[in-house]
Amino acid sequence: MAIMEFPKDMKWGAATAAYQIEGAAFKDGKGLSIWDTFSHTPGKVLNGDNGDVAADSYHRYEEDIKLMKELGIDTYRFSVSWPRIFPSGTGEVNDKGLKFYHDFVDALLANGIEPMCTLYHWDLPQALQDEGGWANRKTVDAFADYAELMFKEFGGKISKWVTINEPWCVSFLSNFIGIHAPGNQDLQLATNISHHVLLAHGKAVSRFRELGVDGEIGYAPNVEWLEPFSNKQEDIDACNRSMGFLMEWFFDPVFKGSYPAFMVEWFEKKGVTLQVEEGDMEIINQPIDFVGINYYTGSVGRYKKDADLFDLERVDIGFEKTDFGWAIFPEGFYRVLAKIKDQYGAIPIYITENGACYNDEPENGRVRDQRRIEYLKQHLTSLKRSMDYGVNIKGYLTWSLMDNFEWAEGYDKRFGIIHVDFNTLERTKKDSYYWYKQTISNGWFDMNY
Repeated sequence: MAIMEFPKDMKWGAATAAYQIEGAAFKDGKGLSIWDTFSHTPGKVLNGDNGDVAADSYHRYEEDIKLMKELGIDTYRFSVSWPRIFPSGTGEVNDKGLKFYHDFVDALLANGIEPMCTLYHWDLPQALQDEGGWANRKTVDAFADYAELMFKEFGGKISKWVTINEPWCVSFLSNFIGIHAPGNQDLQLATNISHHVLLAHGKAVSRFRELGVDGEIGYAPNVEWLEPFSNKQEDIDACNRSMGFLMEWFFDPVFKGSYPAFMVEWFEKKGVTLQVEEGDMEIINQPIDFVGINYYTGSVGRYKKDADLFDLERVDIGFEKTDFGWAIFPEGFYRVLAKIKDQYGAIPIYITENGACYNDEPENGRVRDQRRIEYLKQHLTSLKRSMDYGVNIKGYLTWSLMDNFEWAEGYDKRFGIIHVDFNTLERTKKDSYYWYKQTISNGWFDMNY
């Protein structure tokens, strides 16, 4: 037996995001988001899918909370739809939107589930995008005002807050690579946005402290691990640049008050200049209570000039892959967590997303997703290794509670431990749901079982 046992006080949970599960995209006064616009633009989302209905959790949240309670989770991470609160991004508040989240949070609390609220999980109000979106510093102030309203409304109910989910995706994936809303492809623009998103995070944290909100606040960057193909310095440097694009670029300003010099110099070689105004870094460098870590995959990389932005070529050495095509690299999970501890100290960490895409369908009422169970075992084992190394892990939240709208992939990719039939909206607990339930109940699992 290879027992992986976790501390008694470790939090176990699951995570989702508003646009991916709520539906009710045009109901009860909600304004348009950039994802409403993007998903309705031909050619942007696989199969022409959109989040108009999604998993319809807006209407079915009581059913979903019942499933959470049976699962036994301590914590549920969800996001608030900004345009459901401020239909135009600023100005008039939509009381029906606020009421929905109050009713939802009250129901979580009544069932003994702690809410972890993400303020921004990519659904920027379209009205703000029309004025430049995250490239416009006015959006930073609009976000701080939205965050302040939420703190005032839900202080005392919500004790854990995540400001921004995956700032790399908000900036570079969406505005340089361009496969997410709003779909721009401009490196300078994306770099400007990365700074503004971090600034928005810092201003929200400042408002949180000024209001004296009882609770904890952090943010949730996405990370990966790139193992150098050899011990050649050029391979090591290429991997460090590519990882730095995700990690140091978004960690150093928050924890050290400056951008990483090696990344700034590289961007300058690419003709990109970092535009920072006086006082910005002090705002970003606010003390936070925890960091959320989203990890899914990793790879092996080596130097190859002009292979990508960082002169890095990814080398497939035979990794098994999920149905998304992402390499399964649990060793990378351990290594990136260890690196965070080594570089930033034993900061409290919640794993805010970790999971796998497998498109198993129900057969005779059962979803046999053993591959997902194996993925979870491997990554929880790496998590345990990191804890033994001294990484300050406070909780683990799997992605995702249920199958949902998977952004540019539409409904073609399934990450949930609960299967959703997107025609009938019927929920079916997968084998991974039962395995995770048992793990939570026990506080341990047998790696070999």
